[in-house]
Amino acid sequence: MTELPELSDEELWDEFHRVVNMTSRELSDWLRTRDAGERTEALPDQSGPPTGQHVLHVLGKRKADLTEDDRRVMQKVVRRVHEQRRDDLEPTAGDEGWRHRLMSIGHDPLKPA
Repeated sequence: MTELPELSDEELWDEFHRVVNMTSRELSDWLRTRDAGERTEALPDQSGPPTGQHVLHVLGKRKADLTEDDRRVMQKVVRRVHEQRRDDLEPTAGDEGWRHRLMSIGHDPLKPA
């Protein structure tokens, strides 16, 4: 695992939007699908893990409106995707659980870069 260098706000914004390759609509649909169960279903605005919900929230923001909490989540997502993917982010098949975990934070490893 390679350590990511400290990113400026501009670099973090760009890298976050590079690794989060799902649109807000795709992510929202995925989070609702993942939480839809036979017996229970989360409210649409509460579907998915907290990090996935925060990614969805950040996707709807302008760069100037980011909070420190947003930056922390963006760094977490960038770091997690880099830990689990090659840097070129070329489409890669893998374990279904691995893909679903990445999709829950906005990155589909099968989607072209």
